[in-house]
Order: sequence, then C-alpha cells, then structure tokens
Amino acid sequence: MKNLFFSALRSSIADNYSQRSLRSDLVAGLTVGIVAIPLSMALAIAIGVQPQYGLYTAIVSGFWIAFLGGSRLSVSGPTAAFIVILQPVVASHGLSGLMLATIMSGMILVVMAVAKLGRVIEYIPEPVTLGFTAGIAVVIATLQLKDFLGLPLAELNGHYHQKVLTLLSEVQHIDLATSLVGSSTLAILLLWPRLKLNFSGYLPAIMVGALIAWLMGQAGFVVDTIGSEFQWQLADGRSGSGIPPELPSFQRPWAQGQSDPWTFDKLIALIPDAFSIAMLGAIESLLCAVVLDGMTGKRHHSNGELMGQGVGNIITPLFGGFTATAALARSATNYKSGGKSPIAAMVHAMVVLLSIALFADALGYVPMASLAALLLVVAWNMSEAHKVTALIKKAPAGDILVLLSCFLLTVFVDMVVAIGVGVVLASLLFMRQMASLTTLKAQPSSAANVMHHRHYQITGPLFFAAADRIFTELTPTLSADSAITLDLTHVPLIDAGGLASLERFRNHCQSQHIELDCIGANDSVNRALTRAGLHDLLNAAVPASNHSIAQSHD
Repeated sequence: MKNLFFSALRSSIADNYSQRSLRSDLVAGLTVGIVAIPLSMALAIAIGVQPQYGLYTAIVSGFWIAFLGGSRLSVSGPTAAFIVILQPVVASHGLSGLMLATIMSGMILVVMAVAKLGRVIEYIPEPVTLGFTAGIAVVIATLQLKDFLGLPLAELNGHYHQKVLTLLSEVQHIDLATSLVGSSTLAILLLWPRLKLNFSGYLPAIMVGALIAWLMGQAGFVVDTIGSEFQWQLADGRSGSGIPPELPSFQRPWAQGQSDPWTFDKLIALIPDAFSIAMLGAIESLLCAVVLDGMTGKRHHSNGELMGQGVGNIITPLFGGFTATAALARSATNYKSGGKSPIAAMVHAMVVLLSIALFADALGYVPMASLAALLLVVAWNMSEAHKVTALIKKAPAGDILVLLSCFLLTVFVDMVVAIGVGVVLASLLFMRQMASLTTLKAQPSSAANVMHHRHYQITGPLFFAAADRIFTELTPTLSADSAITLDLTHVPLIDAGGLASLERFRNHCQSQHIELDCIGANDSVNRALTRAGLHDLLNAAVPASNHSIAQSHD
C-alpha cells in the first residue's frame, strides 16, 4: 500500500536529483504556471462555473497529485476533456453537485489503485481513444463559438444538433469587435510555434487580446471580459468583479451555492456522473503518463498515479476546486521546459497561487473571446486529427468502424456510451479475428482401417467462437460407425465455450456410433477436459513441454 504514494517523487529523488535539477524544475514550473492561468479560467467558464474555481483546481490538484502520484512530469488541473461531462453536472446539480461528484470520483480512483487496475486502462484500443477524444474536441470547439463571435446567447442548451441550430440562427448577430479580439488571439496562438521560442504563446496571445479589447473599449465598442461577466462577494462583505483576491481556503463542498440540503437520494443520483468522471480521469491521466514515458525514457507507476489522482480529487473540492486530471498540453510543456521531477508541477501550482495573490485585478481584463480562442486551439490539439486521418487511411475496416462509432456517439449521444460501445465493438472484432486464426486440417490416418477413420489437427485456441465454427465444419464430414481422432497438440487453451462445443460434438458422435478420441493435449487443456468430465476423450495426452521436443525431430 505504501508503494502507491509518492512513487514518482521518490524515484526522482533517488535518480541523482541535484541543485541543477531543482533549477530546471523551477524554470519549468514557472513556464507551466503561466500557461495554466488562462487555461484554468477558460475551462472553468466552459463548464459553467466562475473562473476562480479553475484557478483553485490548478493550485490544489496541481500540488497534491504531483506530490502523491506516480508520473514524474504529469501536470494536473482542469482539462478540456471533462467539459462534456462536467457541464451537464453543473447544469443539473450546481457547483456543490460538481464538487461532491468530484470527491466520489476520487474515491473510485483510490479503489482502482488499491485493486491495481492501473494497467487495465492501457488495454483500451486506440480507435476508441481517438474516436472519443476527437468527438470531445468537436463539442468543445462548438461551445466556444458563442464567446468567440460575441453572439448574444445566454447559454447553449439541448443536444449537439440543437446547439448547432441555435448558433446558426444567431449568425447574423456576430459582434465584429469581439470577433476581432478572438481572431487576433487565435492568429497569435497558431503562428507562435513558427517562432520556435522556448516559451508558450498562451500569455502573449492573451495579452494582445486584452490590449485590442481595451482599444476597442476606448473607441466605444463593448467587448466582454472576465471582469464584465463575473462578480464576486466575500464572506467579509467585500465585493467586486472578475477574480476575487482570495486564496483557496477550506470550505464545505456540499454547501457551495446550495439552498436545499443534500439528501441520500441526491447523492445516489450523482453516482453515474462520478463513475464517468473517474473513468475518464483514469484514461486521461494514464495515457498522458504513457506519452511522457515515450518522451523521457522513464516509466510511470500506473497504480501510484491512480492513487495520486484519487486523493487529489478528494482534497481539491475541500478547497474550492473541482475535477482534475493530468493535462497532456501542460505536461508536454513541462518536459520541453526542462522539468525533471514532480517538483516542477508543484512549483506550477505555486505560480498560479501567486497570480491570484498579486494579479487578481489584472486577470479581470482578460477577454472572453481570447479564452474561447485558447480553447479552440486546445480542442484542435486534443483532436489529434493527423492520427485520425492516418488510421482511416491505413487501418482495417473494423478499426475505422470503431473510431467512427465512438466519434459519432460522443458528439451526438454521450461520451460514456461511446467508450462502452467502442470497447465492446472492438472486443467483438478482435474475437472474430482470433477465431479466424483457429484452423482445422485433415491429416493422414495411421489406423488400420483408413476408410472408417478420420484424423484432424486443430491449430489455435478453442474458445467459444472458434470452437463452435470448427465443430460445425467437422460435423457434416462424419459418417456413422466410423472413428475420428482430434490432434490438440497445437491448441494452447480451451475455454468454457470450447468445452461446451466439444461436449456437444462428443454427444453427436455417440448418437451416430462414432468413436471419438483426442490426442496431444497439453497440461492446461488436459486439466480443463478432466474438470469438464471429458477425460474419457483423452487417448494420448502429451505434456506441453514434450511438444517442442517432438516437433524438433519432425
């Protein structure tokens, strides 16, 4: 159990951590912290809560998950992937419901870590992950068009197609000043990588957007900003607009903006949301860790990372935050900026904390259109369009079907449904492929009466789908009062479905007075046949260790 905590921090310190490493972590943490400030506010606004809650999430989760977790360079905080799940939670249950669902999801992640399910997440097929992340990206991009174009809409409700129709109905009301601010921010974000500088373009793009918004204001145009859109009031009576100059402090999540007390039935209603949050959090954090392993050549501790994510999501709502997971964009920035250990992510959290303490008033000047432009870029990056295109061009038709199914279900139905259907569909296609590898081949018979004896060799696993096909193929070839030998030398395993098919075939042979026996079964298949009561079929069982010897003499 103790190995599930601090695994990344312990391994980093044990790996010749030095003062030079610390300086690299400080620089990387500063860089990632600057990137995280506008992103955290944008993501909080996108799910329907005030921007300071995104900053609180980055501070608390960014520190504790890095401190406790199992991936050296992962940086956790609010992420775009959660928008499609958290927005409906906020709409239905409010801020307190969001925080309680986050705590419940953290508990689920802790259970997953203790049960050592970290490696299981990696078995989700790539077409499934590409399909649902591309679908999420499309939904996120669509939701940003309202603020990016300055459309006079309070919010976008309904299913995806209804949101699109609502946006189209308001196209004639595009605000040119707001669109200029959003387009300028977007242009800088897209062109910045060509400058090949060693720091992100997020902050320069936001600053340019804020400058243009200010100039527009001086010319008499109105451009919505965080300060104009959000107001706050503190417990001591102070009030204002934008970001309150208050650091994260302990609070009761169940009391946040909640007029009616929480009941057991209301908590039960949050379980499906909490499960969805936990599953997506596990997938996102572990996929991020795998990508970072490829960059660094190090290996993450999957169950330690799940434990860090779980405990972090339990702690964060107690200090005003909401759901967090590892963010690939910030984690990749951490690596590119020279990060060496989880200390870089912990420094990033402190940078965000200082931004509230020192620059809360300045954050109120950030335009909503600039934040929308930021999320448009995030959506494009998370869509991984190049991978989707490559898969469609090169992959088998089954993988393309899985990808498109996950994509369409994510956009038009629900992300959890998309993942479930995608995994089941991919599993069925995999089983069909595996079943096709199991073959049946007639062999020369060594029996005295060859006319009435058949000898067949089965190659491949006899699981339910393959076994049913093999014995269905075999049955029409039999004649009454004959004999048949099945060579199982090249059958590595047989499952319950295979045993059931073999038993039905045995019963058919008995009804036709056909003598049936099996030879060459390895130890595993031998034991399975014996447990199933089919030991009478075993004629010349050969231990698996003898097969390779026998084959080497052939």
